[in-house]
Amino acid sequence: MRRPNARTLALAAATHALVAGTLFAGTALAHGGGLRAAAGSLAVPTWLFLLTGGGVVGASFLLASFVTDRAFIRAVHDWRRVAGARLDGAATLTRALSVLALVGVVAVGLFGPESLYRNAAILFVWVGWWAGYVATVYLVGNSWPALNPWRAVAEWLPSLDRDYPERLGAWPSVVGLLAVVWLEVVSPLADDPRLLAWVVVGYTLVTLAGALTFGPDRWFGSVDPVSRLFRYYGLVAPVQRGEDGLTLRMPGAALTDPGAADGRDEVAFVVAILWVTTYDGFVGTPVWVDVARAAVGAGVPAVVLYPLAMVAGYALFLGVYWLAARQARRTADTYLTADAIGRRFAPTLLPIAAGYHLAHFLGLFVTLLPALVAALTDPLSPPFNPSVFVLPDWFGMLAVAFILLGHLLAVWVSHASAYEVFPGRLQAIRSQYPFVAAMVLYTMTSLWIVSAPSADPPFV
Repeated sequence: MRRPNARTLALAAATHALVAGTLFAGTALAHGGGLRAAAGSLAVPTWLFLLTGGGVVGASFLLASFVTDRAFIRAVHDWRRVAGARLDGAATLTRALSVLALVGVVAVGLFGPESLYRNAAILFVWVGWWAGYVATVYLVGNSWPALNPWRAVAEWLPSLDRDYPERLGAWPSVVGLLAVVWLEVVSPLADDPRLLAWVVVGYTLVTLAGALTFGPDRWFGSVDPVSRLFRYYGLVAPVQRGEDGLTLRMPGAALTDPGAADGRDEVAFVVAILWVTTYDGFVGTPVWVDVARAAVGAGVPAVVLYPLAMVAGYALFLGVYWLAARQARRTADTYLTADAIGRRFAPTLLPIAAGYHLAHFLGLFVTLLPALVAALTDPLSPPFNPSVFVLPDWFGMLAVAFILLGHLLAVWVSHASAYEVFPGRLQAIRSQYPFVAAMVLYTMTSLWIVSAPSADPPFV
């Protein structure tokens, strides 16, 4: 059997991304349950609200700049407690259960109720997994290697172990992640459990074929966007897994470890995580509705509107980050290249993405959790009128708190990384000026999105 060339692999990765993306698709659930504080409920003008949020991030940088004791910073980030537990047996059990859950999703999707709020497959995927489970990855630790049902099946099968083109690196994951969220916005699959079930089957076939060709380690380490996403989100969490077992560290401490993002492709993936969380919320705002209708009215085909916005916004976010890295080299007056600085500080963006994910999806999870429990209790015959939890008025302000906490953690982690990279104290502080400016812009953008009223994305 001849080895696949790069073009063949790229086509397989793109196909995998499209099929994988539909697993997260569904405008109704993804945007209907997003946590938003209505603009009319703010006690202050929106511009003051945004400036205050940006000012909080800027003030946190000023406070962090007073912490210049390298020994103290290193002691905080090197602190750890090793549990020493090996969970190999538990991992085998959890993977077996996850495979059963995967089979259950397909079966309930095909034979369960057609109503999206009564179908356990839809609720399990969107509410239990994408809204609830993902939050545990960055709040507690990355348990996906022990739960990934596709990897469990792949490791039970033989592998051809073909060579993976090194020049592709993490780029297939970048394409896959962007495709995932784009399809989340435009796809109607959240309304159709039968179609969702067949998409899960298709994703399974593509994933197992890729793992069979290149081996599970290579496929889930380089190509699969979901596994890479969880791996990066897991760096934010306090529980890490090492050679000695589970280790408890300070939240975000693992982000300061060298090598978290070793190349421009991995930097691109981290920025993609930050961008897609923003994109997913932005297309549900009235501003996007006006922009989209104006663009279509000016002759832009509706079918290209959303992918065009996805690519253009991602290019803007990536450009802003690399601009900050180049400016950091100047302000720090260092011999390090902008490329090296960009690779070292890219992981510090992950707390921002985690904070926004929690802000955007916690309301969805809490609201539909009773319906999920009821559907799982009796998947084939759930209640006709499932209960939902009505969120109190103050709950929306939690979104603001989560966004600010994510940015504050990002500022501290970036500060600690600077003291690991640069020998001079003033040099370390000055290197952060451009990154803090970019974080302030990200903060104000995120706060604007959660303070805007909800709107249905048009033309989807």
